[in-house]
Amino acid sequence: MWFVFALLSAVFAALTSILAKIGIEGVASNLATAIRTVVVLVMSWGMVFLTNTQCGIAGISRKSWLFLILSGLATGASWLCYYRALQIGDASKVVPIDKLSVVITLVLAFVFLHEQFTVKSLLGCALIGAGTLLMVL
Repeated sequence: MWFVFALLSAVFAALTSILAKIGIEGVASNLATAIRTVVVLVMSWGMVFLTNTQCGIAGISRKSWLFLILSGLATGASWLCYYRALQIGDASKVVPIDKLSVVITLVLAFVFLHEQFTVKSLLGCALIGAGTLLMVL
């Protein structure tokens, strides 16, 4: 089931890029990011209440709060940079560079989470890196 959600995530991420590139025309990138963030906020809390999971807030540990907040800050920084890049660059060049996050995530997962770095993942990283370079040049 994780694969279905991951695939849907990729489809929605692709739509995000195209819709953002069209919508950001004539709009300051920070303002566009703020508008997007409000929509995500409303949608996220809507899902919390729709699935009746709001009572779980009290059970969140301090460590989880800290890392969820740090993750939110990283997301915000990513979105601000992404929208600015989309505003001044071609989507066909910005998006492949943004997808280098796959390579960076694998390296960080190895270093901090001690996940295995296999020959397959190393080859995948090399191919993603090479593909990104090819698409940008």
